Amino acid sequence: MQPDRSKLQVMGKLAVYKYLSFMLLVFTLLVAAFIIMGLFGGNANPATGTAMALTVYVLPLLIVVDFILLVYWLLRRRWYWAAIPGIVLLCCIPYIGTLYQVGFFRGGDEGKNTLNIATYNVALFGREMNGFKAEDILSLMKNHQTDILCMQEYMDQSGDRRNSHNYLKYFTAKATGRHDMVIYSRFPIIDSLTIDFGPGTNNSAMWADVDVDGHVLRVFNVHLETTGINRALREASKQESDGQLVERSSLLKIIYGKYTRGMVVRARQADLVAAEIKKSPHPVVLCGDFNDVPYSYVYKTMKGDLVDGFKECGKGFMYTMREGIKRVRIDYIFHSEALKGINYYKYNVTYSDHLPVFMRLSL
Repeated sequence: MQPDRSKLQVMGKLAVYKYLSFMLLVFTLLVAAFIIMGLFGGNANPATGTAMALTVYVLPLLIVVDFILLVYWLLRRRWYWAAIPGIVLLCCIPYIGTLYQVGFFRGGDEGKNTLNIATYNVALFGREMNGFKAEDILSLMKNHQTDILCMQEYMDQSGDRRNSHNYLKYFTAKATGRHDMVIYSRFPIIDSLTIDFGPGTNNSAMWADVDVDGHVLRVFNVHLETTGINRALREASKQESDGQLVERSSLLKIIYGKYTRGMVVRARQADLVAAEIKKSPHPVVLCGDFNDVPYSYVYKTMKGDLVDGFKECGKGFMYTMREGIKRVRIDYIFHSEALKGINYYKYNVTYSDHLPVFMRLSL
């Protein structure tokens, strides 16, 4: 009887082993399916395809899981099964390029006409009253020899001082949009327009036509709808401080509702800006805080036929939010194919929850 019992134990272990392998294969296929869905999620308007659009936001996590599965199947020498996550990773290379660039073989002849562009969400300069932070940011722009600066959440008044007085000693021209939008330039601004997103939002966009030594560029400055998550957390914190109990399930529903609403609003705003870009008679430089990640509907809509400056001439890991797990890329500089990118980088400073993004262009 003993040999039969041992045989049964071996068969039982083998059955469990095969079952776990089968389930892991199913999991591999599911991860692959969600990644492919995420890669195409930016083609779905959040207003009509919310579930598909949401998969874009978990793509980095899914790619990490897919890589672990690839290593597992390779170690198991299951070459056919390893091919699934391997092929999926190859499909992800364009997406990964929006977050990380090796930066080899970059640089070269800059040409005679070059231009330094910067975009920065300055978070109202921390609502300071002395203007010191605004002056520090101006010094930063001087050090980077910035020719055109697009700022979001800009505040001109700091106590009894106007920040523009100092900024216009370095930049020679200024165009203002709605509320907190401004474009500073060291070259003449010959025209400008505010793109109003309508009631119910404090966000907006604008453009300014800048004459760069005879080359007219239309520079767009954009600030799209926020996610609403921080506002939801602040409201929940206030309720708890007032002695009200906030259930986790209720908080998650509120966050999900605000986030999906923000996605829909940003999509509509992106459509408005994209339509304005198509009407431009001049080469375009698009800067701003999109409040959205690469490969999202907003990213793909805003990019259109433009060139993502980071993919063209960036290097390393690109993120523009500097706080903890929020280190994601939501601030961008795109440009028309008529222009050529030379260098693209962020700069680590603590004046805002965003990081400034710089790009050097050849006309």
